[in-house]
Amino acid sequence: MKRKDYISWDEYFMGVSVLSGMRSKDPNTQVGACIVSSDNKILSMGYNGFPNNCSDDEFPWEREGDTLDTKYPFVTHSELNAILNYRGGSLEGAKIYVSLFPCNECAKAIIQAGIKTIVYDSDKYADTPSTKASKMMLDAAGVKYYKYERTGRKIEMDL
Repeated sequence: MKRKDYISWDEYFMGVSVLSGMRSKDPNTQVGACIVSSDNKILSMGYNGFPNNCSDDEFPWEREGDTLDTKYPFVTHSELNAILNYRGGSLEGAKIYVSLFPCNECAKAIIQAGIKTIVYDSDKYADTPSTKASKMMLDAAGVKYYKYERTGRKIEMDL
């Protein structure tokens, strides 16, 4: 008989998303994204960090202060990195798994890329104007989104 305790597709892809986020050097928020095709093939992954050739030792990681002394104008979010990392053709009809609900800028990129479904884990910024704008645009564009249902399953790896 085959195993019955294998992980679901949602567990698998959210796990990949969380694992991708662990590559982030952001000291406060590590976010990962995993884009998958309609037949459950991984197309691309990303995490939040600085653009290529912008040193994470030279650019700021601060959250407060003058704009240019903070990370916000410099960090590329995981969703945009996953979209930009894709080297195939179209992302039309794909699904994206993200550990944090997309901001309004990432929502624009998701819509423009043709991604049709978002599975997110945390929506801790739900009451911010950015997330409210994101949901307004996603709803208008017909992009579905739903919260990942945690199973409580523990997965351990020795690396």
